[in-house]
Amino acid sequence: MPSILLAGPAIEPVSLAEAKAFLRVEHDDDDDVISALIAAARLYVEAQTRRALITQSWRLVLDNWPQSGRIEVRPAPLRTLAAARVYTGLSTTQTVNVAAFVVETAGSALIFAPNFGPWTLPQPARTAAGIELDVTAGYGDAAIDAPEPLRQAIRLLIAHWYENRGLATTGANYALLPATVPALLAPYRMVSL
Repeated sequence: MPSILLAGPAIEPVSLAEAKAFLRVEHDDDDDVISALIAAARLYVEAQTRRALITQSWRLVLDNWPQSGRIEVRPAPLRTLAAARVYTGLSTTQTVNVAAFVVETAGSALIFAPNFGPWTLPQPARTAAGIELDVTAGYGDAAIDAPEPLRQAIRLLIAHWYENRGLATTGANYALLPATVPALLAPYRMVSL
C-alpha cells in the first residue's frame, strides 16, 4: 500500500537553535547547511522507523478493501481519517463515509466499524489504486511531542553529517553512522510482516 505525502510537517522536531547548541556552533554562516541536515535527519529517522514525528497529511492508496477489515496505516502513529474515496470509473470517485471506520490510534490502524465490512462499501472499478484514504499521522504539532530518543537520534545524525560533510570515500570509518543511532531507533521501528 503506497503512502503519498500530501502536507509535510509545519516544523522540524529539532530547531535550528537546538541543533546549533548541540553542535556548539556560535556563528550563522552554516545555518542553511544545518537546516538542511535537520530535515535530512528527520527524513532518515522517519524512513527507518516508518513513523511521522510531527503531524503530517498522507494519502494511502489501496487496490481493494482488505477482507480482514483492518488497514494498517504507515507512517504511524495514526491520528485521524480525513477522507475516503473509491474510484467508480477511470477518473470519477465516490466519497465513502468516514464513519465506516474506527480509527485505532494505539495500533495505527483503520478498522471497519461494526455495521460495515468490505462487502458493504463501494467496490473500486479500477483494478489498481482504486481506493484513497487521506489520514493525518504524527506525534503532535510541537517539537517536544516527538519521542526524545528519536529527537536524540536526529541530533546525532546532524552532528555526524556536519562533521563529515564533503567526504565521499567509500569504505572509510567516517562513512558509518554512529552506533547509538540504530540503538535509539530500534524500539520505534515498525516491521512489516
